[in-house]
Amino acid sequence: MGLKFMEHILILTHDPEGTRDWFCKNLGFRSGDHPDFGFPVYWLYIGDQDVLHIGKAKFSEHQNTYLQTPSDREGQDFSAAGALGSGRIDHVCFNCDGINEFIKRLTDHGIEFSERKAHNSNLYQLFMREPINGIKVELNFTAEEAVSAGRVASWTDAGATS
Repeated sequence: MGLKFMEHILILTHDPEGTRDWFCKNLGFRSGDHPDFGFPVYWLYIGDQDVLHIGKAKFSEHQNTYLQTPSDREGQDFSAAGALGSGRIDHVCFNCDGINEFIKRLTDHGIEFSERKAHNSNLYQLFMREPINGIKVELNFTAEEAVSAGRVASWTDAGATS
C-alpha cells in the first residue's frame, strides 16, 4: 500500500475568480460541481477528478464566509498577505502530456516559464508562476515526449531550452 495520486490542493486567495480563471485559461482545468459548504468555493477538474479547490482567504467579520486552517487567527489575512510566494503552498505539480501544446498555450498567453531535464529522473519539467497569488506551478512530462518534441536532442543531453 502506498500513495496513489494527489487528491486535491486548496488554495486560499484574495481573488478566487481570478485564480480560477488563470488555471482554467492557461493550464486547461475545467471548473465544475462541488458540495454546498455554506461558503463560496470553486473546484477545478482534470477529467473527472477535482484536484484544485479554491476559496476566499481573507476573514470578514461581516460575511463570516471564509476558509481557515487551525493555525489561523480571526482578523488575520490567511494568504501570503500580498507578498510574492505561495503562502501556504510552495508549489503544485501536475503530471502532463502534450508538451508542445502546453508550450504553445503558455507562449500565446504571455506566460513566462523555464524548463529543464529533471536530475536522475525520467522527467522533463516546465516551471512558471501563477500571477494572482505567486504560486509556483510545475508541469512534468516524460523524457521520451521531451525528446520527441525536440526539447532536448537526446535524454543524455543535459541542456534545456526556453
